Amino acid sequence: MQKFTLHTGLVAPMDRENVDTDAIIPKQFLKSIRKTGFGQNLFDEWRYLDAGFPGQDPASRTPSPDFVLNQSRYQGASVLLARKNFGCGSSREHAPWALDQYGFRTIIAPSYADIFFNNSFKNGLLPIVLPEAQVAKLFDEVAAFPGYSLTIDLERQVVVNPSGDELSFEVQAFRKYCLLNGFDDIGLTLRHAEKIKAFEAERLTQKPWLAHTALA
Repeated sequence: MQKFTLHTGLVAPMDRENVDTDAIIPKQFLKSIRKTGFGQNLFDEWRYLDAGFPGQDPASRTPSPDFVLNQSRYQGASVLLARKNFGCGSSREHAPWALDQYGFRTIIAPSYADIFFNNSFKNGLLPIVLPEAQVAKLFDEVAAFPGYSLTIDLERQVVVNPSGDELSFEVQAFRKYCLLNGFDDIGLTLRHAEKIKAFEAERLTQKPWLAHTALA
């Protein structure tokens, strides 16, 4: 998992409440058994005028000119600004995968659905919670200033605007540790790889028949 320490990025505003996971990555794209390739179908039903299906060439499709991510001023955005209850609906882990693979490193919103919030941390995406009034002000600033960027300092737990003003946010210590070090659940386990190998070697010494069982 990619580490998250300090990130500065262009902000794209998703000015809708209750954005659910089926809007983030529609159900037809969940058929893939791979963990990659979802970024091109992020917000698919809003992003394109034609219906999408797995394996389709994005270049053959018709983008919706009114959708925020299709507007030239937001191309290359890596910070998503959202309204309350972002990521509601079904628990699909594909939602944070799609956001991450599109290029977003963090989301800023007043609130999130619990499962989406947890899945984001486990996949290297930082969901920041700020008070609704602060989020509303950020929406105003993004609209007023093309090229508006924010800096997110996870170590210090602050969002820094172009004027240098800082907005503090909370993050649970264990989640912060994992993001700073790039540890997903597998990475956390692999910190103990040598102990695991030693345990398996000792186990096979005491119960050698297990090796044959494993090969069967």
